[in-house]
Amino acid sequence: MSHLDYKKKAKKDLKKEEVFIIRQKLEKITKSGEQVTIDGEHGQALDLLERLGDIAMNFAILKETMIGFTVHALKKSSSDEEIILKSKTLIKTWKKLVPAKEDTRDKKETSDKKVTSDKTNDKSTSDKKDTSDKKESSSSSPKSKDSNEKPRKGTFKGNNGFYEYDGTALFEDEQCRKRDGYTEKLPKRNTDGVTLIFSDAEEFRPNMTPKEVLQAGSFGGTYFRPIKSSVTNLKYNKMWDELPQNWLEGISVKRLISSTHYDEKVNTYKAKCGGSLEMWETSGWIDKIDPYGWFMWYCRFYLGRRSRDDERQIGRWKNCTGPKGRWKNNLIGKIAKAGVKYNNSAISPVIRQTLQHWAYKLTEKDYLERKKQIKT
Repeated sequence: MSHLDYKKKAKKDLKKEEVFIIRQKLEKITKSGEQVTIDGEHGQALDLLERLGDIAMNFAILKETMIGFTVHALKKSSSDEEIILKSKTLIKTWKKLVPAKEDTRDKKETSDKKVTSDKTNDKSTSDKKDTSDKKESSSSSPKSKDSNEKPRKGTFKGNNGFYEYDGTALFEDEQCRKRDGYTEKLPKRNTDGVTLIFSDAEEFRPNMTPKEVLQAGSFGGTYFRPIKSSVTNLKYNKMWDELPQNWLEGISVKRLISSTHYDEKVNTYKAKCGGSLEMWETSGWIDKIDPYGWFMWYCRFYLGRRSRDDERQIGRWKNCTGPKGRWKNNLIGKIAKAGVKYNNSAISPVIRQTLQHWAYKLTEKDYLERKKQIKT
């Protein structure tokens, strides 16, 4: 054996040994309880899955270590969406390393194939290129490279209780409008250069576009995280692919859009605010046409969709930040009482962050108009 061959064999043995060690640790986590929900175990499991994703795996290592079965067992034992999705991504990637003859000859490999397609066997997505979280992009949906090819609209129909956006991801606002068949024109800025004017909704006057809300840092980075909706009874993933991809340009999707952990440090005002999806669902505020809630509705309304839920959602916005909106006027009252400038972010950062989630940022004009009515 040449020196080069010896080094290659030694490197291969080290990889195999590391996979064995990771398998033992994952098995210990899986056996520690019926559900992997403890914070420490959650973090360790994700770290181990991330490391498996970094290892240049091959079929020989997969077969000898049987790591695929261990990751599958972890996925089944976990109720955490991030662990489940990461496990499924690994299994899907490893499946491609299995020779065709092995896949048909060995019953275990056939069983593993079935696991790989569990809850994700939508043909429109399984034939696409494998995507990695490291790319932090929305490349899981098909991109239309041929200018003559008609972009595909998302079906929003689940398969085995799971839906991953299956439309064509497009870059420009107008492309997405055309893809989804939205008819109303995009809003324009008012003469003040701030307020958005929707010609068919006179009382709806936000001053931040959906892109501006996302780019500014909102929702603790979690808005388009994977969710399970009790309203539609579907699990959703990668719904940000529906958005014009220019809205996500220059930002980390993983940290600012689809994180499963709320991080107030990514928010503009470094404050945590808002209730959980479960709270909104049980309160009856979520309509099945927009399972993520108000901001999903706003993204679609901004692009030109009109629906039966528009009046209700605009009413909610007015109650929060319209002329008589409780949160906007609450903020103005606090600023006036403190005797500071309207844009002093030290005054009620939680309310300011809340207003931003409703596509509004307090302006000097709005502040001065309302201040006249306040007795300080």
